[in-house]
Amino acid sequence: MNVIAALAICMVFVGCCSNVVFLELVVKEDPGAGNLATFLQFVFIAVIGFCTVGKFGTAKRNIPFKQYLMLVAFFWTSSVANNYAFDFNISMPLHMIFRAGSLMANMAMGVWILKKRYPPLKYLAVFMISAGIAICTVQSSGDVKAPRETHEDAVEEERLKFIDWLWWCLGIAILTFALFVSARMGIFQESLYGKYGKHPWEALYYTHLMPLVFWLPTAPNLIGHVKLAIETPVVEVLGVTLPRQVLWLTLYIVTQGLCISAVYVLTTECASLTVTLTVTLRKFVSLLFSILYFRNPFTLGHWIGTLLVFIGTLIFTEVLQKSVALLLPTPVDKKKKI
Repeated sequence: MNVIAALAICMVFVGCCSNVVFLELVVKEDPGAGNLATFLQFVFIAVIGFCTVGKFGTAKRNIPFKQYLMLVAFFWTSSVANNYAFDFNISMPLHMIFRAGSLMANMAMGVWILKKRYPPLKYLAVFMISAGIAICTVQSSGDVKAPRETHEDAVEEERLKFIDWLWWCLGIAILTFALFVSARMGIFQESLYGKYGKHPWEALYYTHLMPLVFWLPTAPNLIGHVKLAIETPVVEVLGVTLPRQVLWLTLYIVTQGLCISAVYVLTTECASLTVTLTVTLRKFVSLLFSILYFRNPFTLGHWIGTLLVFIGTLIFTEVLQKSVALLLPTPVDKKKKI
């Protein structure tokens, strides 16, 4: 492994794990700020891409504009839906477990759209991932409760609990929708790369630049959450005083850019096995940190579901099989020349 690959792996863990931490800090401060965080992330990557990939608007596209429109629609929808789900009583651990089930959605889309066939072991892996997500979802359904400022009587409390549960169900539906939209985007992106060649940095730039106009209808919502961010308690960092939520948003945006860049570099420097293993381990580390540091509720059922999801992922991507093959001794050829 070369120095660039080793550095990219380190940056995946540092950038992506810290990015999840800052996102959780953002949504704990303001559960509805997911939309604002996504918008600022898009602006940041679009500006950087305009200077580097776009060459200040002078670079020629490798993929036609019309093709990017469809890709952008998929990407924007899945990104907004994923972060908007936090506004529906979805906890960060459940959010991460759901997103770890992307392989299941990819396989389902591959069977449905591309008429693909997979070996039995991959169907087993998908069953494990699906079962794990289902177990975690059922376990989380008992802990649904939105923050309240006043104590209600028993009847009113029961009514509010039912409303919270319905709200949570809508959040689960949004996450499921985002999962399959993201899988459909992957299939479309694969077809684009097959036809026009691989241009990941260009795709990253245009998928963040073009959707900026989609946020115009949500301007009142964004402005409202900006005001809430400005009104949070003030903190001092390196001699600079700024609202706490503004600090969390800034760090989230910077670490998101670092995370995405590290993953893209990793895909160019390492084999797909290394990339998959690194990303899977990173997700598991982020989940553990969220549980331990933020003290998110996590029962035995959650742990069983989480292990099913991650073991299923390792089986599907063949990381587990290849790792076992490396550990087992190579059979010695008993035939000798006489």
